Amino acid sequence: MVPHPPLIVPEVGRGREHIIDETAASYKKAADFIASLKPETIVLMSPHSVMYSNYLHISPGYKACGDLKKFGAPEVRYEAEYDAEFSNLLCEICEDENIPAGYEGQREATLDHGTMVPLYFILQKYTDFKLVRTGISGISLKDHYRFGQVIKKAANDLNKRVAIVASGDLSHRLKEEGPYGFNLYGPIYDEKIMDVMGRAAFRELLGFDDKLLDEAAECGHRSFVIMGGTFDGQNVGVQKYSHQDVTGVGYGVCTYKVLD
Repeated sequence: MVPHPPLIVPEVGRGREHIIDETAASYKKAADFIASLKPETIVLMSPHSVMYSNYLHISPGYKACGDLKKFGAPEVRYEAEYDAEFSNLLCEICEDENIPAGYEGQREATLDHGTMVPLYFILQKYTDFKLVRTGISGISLKDHYRFGQVIKKAANDLNKRVAIVASGDLSHRLKEEGPYGFNLYGPIYDEKIMDVMGRAAFRELLGFDDKLLDEAAECGHRSFVIMGGTFDGQNVGVQKYSHQDVTGVGYGVCTYKVLD
């Protein structure tokens, strides 16, 4: 569970990133954790990938590039190799399970900042992996959770070591000076989501009220729900690292590992 503020990348922040140093330190620990797992595939869910109200997009093809040019740092540029075998199987299982997800409707192939920021930290620690990138959708939270269960099934069927990266900020309404101003639901959401994620109580994510999600202007909830589905029915250890709200946007970092 990681946020994706471009500000956290020094080439973008140019000194301003120090206000979220606690989040950056947690991010580095999360990247170290991923490196220790030596995953063959990283499945990353980004709210800023292609999004539809009734369909969950999985990025097709064999590779994609991205940069942080629109945030003033064109030099931060990556090319990711996709795990086509994994994403092909994912599409097939989704069709079998009647989950509206797949390759259709790609409008923009380049890597979005919800993908680029996690890769910025991960690639400093570990590079020997292929990527599967998915978006989120307006479909139900339950179907997002089912999609996570399908990701787990694909990983098991392929017998691959897989790490799940749920990219998403929390509420955008934590401070008057924040991007969307202040709303009482903002801190309520952040406190609740950090409690649930800090306990790895993933099924509780399905019970969040639509009004709370909307009023809080959350970003990553559906990413977290998908990740929760991948851990369904398993004994999961959790490390809760940090939560910051200094920019008016919530940034939370937690890591999870299936226990034997």
